[in-house]
Amino acid sequence: MTGIEGRTVAAATRYFPERGDPGYHVRHYDLALEHRLGPNRLSGTARLTAVAAEPLDRVELDLGPFQVGQVLVDGERARFAHRDEKLRVTPPRWLPEGRTFTVEVRYAGNPRPVPSHWGGLGWDQLDDGVIVASQPIGASSWFPCNDRPCDKASYDIAVTTASPYTVVCNGTPVSTRRGGSRTTWVYRQEEPTAAYLASVQIGRYQLAALPGEVPQRLAAPAALHSRARHDLGRQEQMMRVFRELFGPFPFASYTVVVTEDELEIPVEAQAMSIFGANHMDGRRGSERLVAHELAHQWFGNSLTLRHWRDIWLHEGFATYAEWLWSEASGGEPAEAHARRWHARLADRPGGFVLADPGARRLFDDRVYKRGALTLHALRRVLGGPAFTSLLRVWTDAYRHGVVTTGMFTELAGHYTPEPLDAFFESWLYTETLPPL
Repeated sequence: MTGIEGRTVAAATRYFPERGDPGYHVRHYDLALEHRLGPNRLSGTARLTAVAAEPLDRVELDLGPFQVGQVLVDGERARFAHRDEKLRVTPPRWLPEGRTFTVEVRYAGNPRPVPSHWGGLGWDQLDDGVIVASQPIGASSWFPCNDRPCDKASYDIAVTTASPYTVVCNGTPVSTRRGGSRTTWVYRQEEPTAAYLASVQIGRYQLAALPGEVPQRLAAPAALHSRARHDLGRQEQMMRVFRELFGPFPFASYTVVVTEDELEIPVEAQAMSIFGANHMDGRRGSERLVAHELAHQWFGNSLTLRHWRDIWLHEGFATYAEWLWSEASGGEPAEAHARRWHARLADRPGGFVLADPGARRLFDDRVYKRGALTLHALRRVLGGPAFTSLLRVWTDAYRHGVVTTGMFTELAGHYTPEPLDAFFESWLYTETLPPL
């Protein structure tokens, strides 16, 4: 497998070469934001605590077309240039390797989504509120960041907006302070979080607790609460099934946001999922999506890919979780789902390499379904108990960390005396779909 892994590294650098700076690692983001919905005006102060991974005479941040008023490095004014969605900061003096430093950026402007092959990414206006959906490169639409999925940090996020609106961010609510016609909502996300998984949701939401051993809550417009509660009625059962299969839930709580608008697809964020009104039909018509987004809390949010080429470690696992939930809840067994989808994929022309599909195919449906098929085929090879043990060890060993395909295949090799090289070669690194 070494040769194949080496062959794909060069391709990985071509996915989003303009994003991120490997010269440093962010440890914490402290974001203080003020948003005015009418003019869609966002002003903020972002304070990043980071560690130099090499000697630095410049620090590059990803940031959209805002006006930058001032930049401080370790409390001192620093020179900067801002163009092409890059904020290039020159510290007053060199930052030696291993040095912890802070960068404070004061900025303002009209946030707009980052254009991409999949449409606009990041901060976007709803009919009456805001949604943030940043995967994979939209985080710079609302705050200065090191937009690399492997650069995970903790967050403090404070958002001030008009008082009729509720703000939902990642993590645990810390405080809510009302002053006149505006309210400040403060959240803290202690677990390491990739920039694309940081999120702000603003709407006329009512908050309510959902039942469960893991604290769960719902944020939805009042008119949608009844439908949403019904459609999320088995989420706690789903949570129990996934905890048995995947290990403990990786975060302190879990929040589901339902927007008044319809959304093409649900949105994942750290310890949070966002659904459109169309996903809550009152008949549990989108329950597989509820399972999919919940599974992402283990696969994608706790265990985050190091390189975007490994997207199957997120989407393949979340899709297979849909099949496992179907099986556990009295629906079709995973075997039936696997046979049906294998037949459908086999009829589609053209192939692709699952472990390196290319940037434009990151969210191709074949990545999702072939990824799930790969896991089902592996479950057949290992047997059910060994497969479950593998998943639980996988989520425990790399909890809140970053992962690669090679790390998963190496771990899987410990669960069978027979070599798995040929198996993974055919499923992960060969364009042609293997027989099931």
